Amino acid sequence: MRGADKLLEPVSGQALLLRTVMGARAALGAVLVTLPPPDTPRCAARRDALRGAADETGGTLEMAAVKDAQEGMAASLRLAAAWAESRLGSGSGGLLVAMADMPEIDAGAFRALRSAWDASGGTQVIRAASASGRPGQPVIFPRRLLPRLSQVTGDSGGRAILRGEDAALVPLPGDAALIDLDTPEAWAAWRAAQRP
Repeated sequence: MRGADKLLEPVSGQALLLRTVMGARAALGAVLVTLPPPDTPRCAARRDALRGAADETGGTLEMAAVKDAQEGMAASLRLAAAWAESRLGSGSGGLLVAMADMPEIDAGAFRALRSAWDASGGTQVIRAASASGRPGQPVIFPRRLLPRLSQVTGDSGGRAILRGEDAALVPLPGDAALIDLDTPEAWAAWRAAQRP
């Protein structure tokens, strides 16, 4: 984004990060937001953007800085897997992994994923998909996969784990499960497409 923080881009009148967190918390209850290292300007700016969410009722919001963020997505996944295991203990449950740079993932998407998770009994991977069935994000990993998530390396995230799983796909409207915006041009094109 050439210096700008894409997670602070406004979507529906809110910073994208705040909108994503509020939608997830409404559907899931407890949310962990992984942040850049604490000595970075982005960490402070993202904490500030989430200040309103921390004041809202209806679920838990925790924030944790990823100290080894230079490793990419894997560092955040390891932190999230450890957080989920500590919350779940020996019980069942899972971890929903959502990228905060996907502007079409909203509370309705999180509710659809939660509904599919509840219907599955919590043992199967639940994965958002485009309306045409192409797998995307977010993904719910069942508890049995948390030890593997806590070992991931590199920036490919949980893709290697997903390859060995028979995921239940949850179609979302259009390409919501696929759209992430990484450049000012992509944001401009997306905004232009949103206009009636």
